[in-house]
Amino acid sequence: MCGIAGLWQADPTAEVMEKLKMALDRMCNRGPDDKDMFCTVSENQVLGLGHTRLSIIDLSAAGRQPMCSRDGRFSIVLNGEIYNYIELKKILRKKEYVFETETDTEVLLHAWREWGEACLLKLTGMFAFAVYDKLEKTITCARDAFGIKPFFYHSSKGCFAFASTASALMALLPQKPVLNFQKAYDYLVYGCYDNDADSFFSEVNHLLPGHLLQFNFQSKDETIELKRWWWPSIQETWQGSFHEAALYLRQLFLKNIKLHLRTDVPFGAALSGGVDSSAVVCAVRYLNPDISVRTFSYIARGSDIDEEKWVDLVNAYAGALAHKVFVSKENLIRDLDELIQAQDEPFGGTSIYAQYCVFRLAKENGVTVTLDGQGADELLAGYHGYPDARMLSMIEKGEWRKLFAFMNEWASWPGRSRKKVLLSFVSAVLPQRFRTRAMTFMGVSPTPEWLRNSVLKKRGVVFKIPFTQTAGETSRGRRLMHILRSSLTVSGLTPLLRHGDRNSMRFSIESRVPFLTTDVAEFLLSLPEEYLLSDKGQTKYIFREAMRGIVPDSILDRRDKIGFQTPENDWLIEMAPEVRKWLLHARNIDFIDYDNLLASFDAVIDGKIPFTWQVWRWVNFVRWHHYFFSA
Repeated sequence: MCGIAGLWQADPTAEVMEKLKMALDRMCNRGPDDKDMFCTVSENQVLGLGHTRLSIIDLSAAGRQPMCSRDGRFSIVLNGEIYNYIELKKILRKKEYVFETETDTEVLLHAWREWGEACLLKLTGMFAFAVYDKLEKTITCARDAFGIKPFFYHSSKGCFAFASTASALMALLPQKPVLNFQKAYDYLVYGCYDNDADSFFSEVNHLLPGHLLQFNFQSKDETIELKRWWWPSIQETWQGSFHEAALYLRQLFLKNIKLHLRTDVPFGAALSGGVDSSAVVCAVRYLNPDISVRTFSYIARGSDIDEEKWVDLVNAYAGALAHKVFVSKENLIRDLDELIQAQDEPFGGTSIYAQYCVFRLAKENGVTVTLDGQGADELLAGYHGYPDARMLSMIEKGEWRKLFAFMNEWASWPGRSRKKVLLSFVSAVLPQRFRTRAMTFMGVSPTPEWLRNSVLKKRGVVFKIPFTQTAGETSRGRRLMHILRSSLTVSGLTPLLRHGDRNSMRFSIESRVPFLTTDVAEFLLSLPEEYLLSDKGQTKYIFREAMRGIVPDSILDRRDKIGFQTPENDWLIEMAPEVRKWLLHARNIDFIDYDNLLASFDAVIDGKIPFTWQVWRWVNFVRWHHYFFSA
């Protein structure tokens, strides 16, 4: 796990190495163990690659990057891990490749030389990397299927730059970027972020999950080609029974856990007490009866979202050594600015801070690699099961009796109701173009009074819900699978992975997510929808069955869904005086009406209007804007 950076400029006198050094310095937490740079200069251009390393596999200096092929044609910088590097190495050795290190980076370098971009489909891992081809005069950049590892880039006349973080990329740019006003609006009003290629900075883009980019600096127009390298089918192709599917999923998951345990440094696991993280911990114990297992948990003791009893149950069952962190509003006040800087871009709520504290706890206890249950909800129809999509599939298939039975069963679970299922039904049948009107009717205004909408309009901002569009084959009768694929690759999961990456890297920890592999995703998306969200309204139906005998039944049969939350509403009321101080910086943002913003905040505190996540977005954005644009 590392930080990578690269800069090409059509100016051989450009101070590329100085800029790269500054970029790497800004990512020192991502790679505290080693760093190096590579530079090549010709008559009319200069290219530099840089890497800062967190040593995980082969801790020797042999793992230093940028790493070059023996013939000097290819140079690579990699952020991430290729978990199946041992298996790939065996294949490449048969093709007479010689290895000089025990690193996964060298395996990837040879794999690229052998198969080119086709090697991406052979990888099990999380990665963002760039390969310089000296012969073809190209830089090819690739990001893993789910976007677990970040990749930012900028392209303009005479300049191409990339880095693992936006703040590092700033050091490489010809000029300081300005705010992306559309992205700011989408976030502040609708809470939408990390859902497309745009970042919060103008002219700074994300390389999307499952995509690769090739920059040809030999061509006169300095062309960039973007291509999707992974896009799973959602056609129902599974021919076996439910029981057979559960057994196969069990095998896939255990294989993933085994691969994700490959490390030369101490490891632990994040444990919330839910099905997903519990399955990770219990699977580690199932595969390794004698291994030392350490867990790290956030505990909201004394609140109605406290899951400590479930955490204790799993730790006792797995014989794990528990480490717990308790977070207070005072902790948040102390750490908020550091959290905002670590995240690099605005984020959604205080649960991200709880995760931040879990990684800090792991760091304090000498752990360098953690396993996490992230991604299971998007793979397995978790949360409340995406009932609107499931119902739409039934409607399209004419399964009316089944639909009404499902609505009744779904509504009977804790945290649900007949009102909620009816709203989901309306959402399922309501055309997308009417949803903006529906949200406005429910009190979500596209032009709130605390925004100076005339200022935003002059800057080209469009005042509408930023719906995410997805491509691919028709999803008629497969609406649940359609939305799960979108959640995995376009929106939904991407911000959660960003939070985890930045929080873990702040403490130089590699966070691994063993649910997220392409073979598991492709398998699950090929199943009948009722295997994931049952006709009885149970989420993660097949996975619960797959884990019988590995995870305690009391965990698998839980009917409550708490999730990773903090007592945000209570904290807000208690922190009101401090929040007002934070919001003072809104006076320096020309498109925010400070007086109306403060009046809206006070109305929430006084109970005149209900609490929403929008309040924390005000705080996050104002503090972030002050940090990045007021200096």
